[in-house]
Amino acid sequence: MSVRVRFAPSPTGFVHIGSLRTALYNYLFARKNNGKYILRVEDTDQSRYVEGAIEGMLRSMEWAGVNHDEGVILNGEHLGQRGEFGPYIQSQRLDIYKQYIKILLENGYAYYCFCSKERLDEVREKQKAEGLTAGYDGHCRNLSKEEVEEKIRAGHPHVIRLRLPENKDIKFTDIVRGEVVMNTVDLDDQVLMKSDGFPTYHFAVVVDDHLMGITHVIRGEEWLPSTPKHVYLYEAFGWEAPQYVHLPNILNADRKKLSKRQGDVAVEDFLNKGYLPEGLVNYIALVGWSPEDNQEIFSMKELEESFSLERVSKSGGVFDVNKLNWVNGHYIRESSVERITDLAIPHLIEVGYITEDEAKERYEWLKDLVSVLQDRISYVAEIKDKSDVFFKTEIELKDDESKELIKVEHLPQLLDVFQSKVEEAEAIDEDFGKKVFKEIQKETGIKGPNLFKPIRVVLTGEVHGPDLPLVMKVLGSENILKRIQYVKEHLI
Repeated sequence: MSVRVRFAPSPTGFVHIGSLRTALYNYLFARKNNGKYILRVEDTDQSRYVEGAIEGMLRSMEWAGVNHDEGVILNGEHLGQRGEFGPYIQSQRLDIYKQYIKILLENGYAYYCFCSKERLDEVREKQKAEGLTAGYDGHCRNLSKEEVEEKIRAGHPHVIRLRLPENKDIKFTDIVRGEVVMNTVDLDDQVLMKSDGFPTYHFAVVVDDHLMGITHVIRGEEWLPSTPKHVYLYEAFGWEAPQYVHLPNILNADRKKLSKRQGDVAVEDFLNKGYLPEGLVNYIALVGWSPEDNQEIFSMKELEESFSLERVSKSGGVFDVNKLNWVNGHYIRESSVERITDLAIPHLIEVGYITEDEAKERYEWLKDLVSVLQDRISYVAEIKDKSDVFFKTEIELKDDESKELIKVEHLPQLLDVFQSKVEEAEAIDEDFGKKVFKEIQKETGIKGPNLFKPIRVVLTGEVHGPDLPLVMKVLGSENILKRIQYVKEHLI
């Protein structure tokens, strides 16, 4: 049997980083096993539907390079579908669900429930007060066929519930967690069809997974308590259940489930900050899965070849922003200067350092700027802070060492000579930067760190940093002279 897996998000807003990992693991498992990866939209809860969420999710997945073989697609700005098992949007499959709920009703595996919300709330409050697990009490389980028909004729609102057997162990094997057993005593009769005619997740997911030939259900561990009901539904229909895999949650530093309260959790947040898709995907793959060796940097192709469900952890993986930054920084350094420049320009425009017109006119200069900073940033938005020195005349001394160096006895002499060299130069390029120090050393006798470090502090406010000749090229003579003057007037 060929492997078929699916990612089935609800269009309720942004794509959580945990959803990206679920999609990624499905994708990698399909690729590893020459199978198919399907993207289905589960929008049966219309009250939570967010306009544009499907399109946003598809764009995020495309950006991340997690591309599906079948399912919902974007044709420009319009939704389309690809594959022979559609529709792939649940709200377009209502006639299919009606057909299958009828089978359950006819065979006694489901029943009509006419309980009002007020009655259900009352039952739950009473159960809680008695220390019992809140759940449906089976009030409508044994209504006669005549009573049901009479209530339907009278127009009473109703739902359809799953009729679970009493005191039955339901077992299934999870690839990550091993054998899972749950007794129906601890479950209630789940609603399968709501009063608005839409199926619940629990019913639709089973019908869709069966009809779409899904062989492995790889999803978050929050669905683990519901899986016995799904397994029983397969049994009720006489269908073979898929293999289940419940992934551990992604946790924050406090080992609690990652949420927006702790910072960025949406794929779009990371995209907007200038994380590279290959950096985010590489890191996310490692949060909950470990390769056989200690390799940490993976291309997508290497992930496809190395991934296995057997090496997915049972316990939640901690989302470590510092580790993400380390991985992403690697990919930034490996990228072309043109790519990082193009990503950096909107951030520089945002803080007012350049305009759109200047970005076009000074593109080659911006490339030089980026090349100075490319190995010093972990994500592209950091360039806003790292590049301030190239857009300001004032020098801010960054640490105690730079404050000491600005006071060295020979600095006035050094600045006078340096200033004259800059004023005489035809062009401030990297060649100038390499030659000028030899000339200053020859004329003043100042050499080594006593020469380089004070000049760097005058130009950047820091003792350590990028290659000085390139820094000078980016600054240009006008800025260099302004900095020399500022230091002479304000700092020495």
